[in-house]
Amino acid sequence: MIGWLESWRISQRLEAGRETCKLFWQVQVLAKKRQDWQLSQWAEAIRWYLEWLQICRRTHKETASIPERMANAVHHLGSRRGLALSTRRTYAGWVSRFGMTLEHAKDAQNPALARQWLADIVNKTQVSFSTQKQALNALAFFYKEVCGMEEVDLGVRMHKRSRHVPTVLSVSELMHLIAKVEPKYRLKARLQYGAGLRVAELLQLRVKDVDLERRQLTVRMGKGARDRVTVIPECLVGELQGQLERCRKLYDEDRERHAEGVEMPPALARKMPCAAKSWSWFWLFPAKAESRDPGSGLVRRHHVHPGVYGKHVKRAVVAAGIKKRVTTHVLRHSFATHLVEAGSDLRTVQDLLGHADVKTTEIYTHVATGTNGKGVRSPLDTVNIRSG
Repeated sequence: MIGWLESWRISQRLEAGRETCKLFWQVQVLAKKRQDWQLSQWAEAIRWYLEWLQICRRTHKETASIPERMANAVHHLGSRRGLALSTRRTYAGWVSRFGMTLEHAKDAQNPALARQWLADIVNKTQVSFSTQKQALNALAFFYKEVCGMEEVDLGVRMHKRSRHVPTVLSVSELMHLIAKVEPKYRLKARLQYGAGLRVAELLQLRVKDVDLERRQLTVRMGKGARDRVTVIPECLVGELQGQLERCRKLYDEDRERHAEGVEMPPALARKMPCAAKSWSWFWLFPAKAESRDPGSGLVRRHHVHPGVYGKHVKRAVVAAGIKKRVTTHVLRHSFATHLVEAGSDLRTVQDLLGHADVKTTEIYTHVATGTNGKGVRSPLDTVNIRSG
């Protein structure tokens, strides 16, 4: 129980104490139906935990566990290195999980223990290749950035990643899906497909990134910290102009209230402290209500949450009766595949998608149909024609 509580508390970056325990009980313990004996034992464990905290604070002893100290160090160094909040959380989560296996703080600086722990993840838990890579990258960051080690040997043989063919919607399926998306989120879905954007790239667009005259979108700090330019569909120019006008009204209201500015990249926030309150840096898809910034603690205007947008797309998938496994990323897959089918060369598609290697783009030739895809005709069709 205490391990569960600590793991959850560290992931939420909450202070140890009675209020955190109450929140944990509400959102984790009572989230499912439990047996009476379980609730009784867990309640007793939490009471013991709170008493231990009081004793430690009275005697001025450290209450932060090894996993918590390791996770906090990753958050701190990750912020200084400019890592995205989601990346810092992912790294901190893996590092704290490793920390829970350690008996002494000094063991955290032993790469041999980390190497063994990674090997167990690969060989025993059978997690996916991407999950293995996450854990490896998190520990590599910890040893190189937090511990200051120049050479770190975490040489664990990863299971080879199986090649997955992306899910792609036909044009008719896509149009039917978009028609079922709630009007409030329909422009987002159309723009994500029409410009081939990742969901984070879509929702983090700023006013300054939209060039309606040249029909161009500038994607800043995409995957791999790369900028790129992609297209704005002609049919969306009018809708985007209307969206900018609605954003301007919301922006003016925020300025009249002297609200905090929007979130800025850390380096730019230091270099241009006033930019966060400027119109050009305002979100293209701002959230309706303000919320607390988990990084700075300020209450400010954020962009629409990816989970909220994704939930509405999934609802539209059900309403459209589509049987394929569809996420928001399928809109990007469909953009690339339809370009290949229309005759666009792979190099152009690679630039629009922001792929570092054209081999990543080549996957779409495996799902494209027609002469610009595989262009293969089933021999059964030929036999049927001859027999007919």
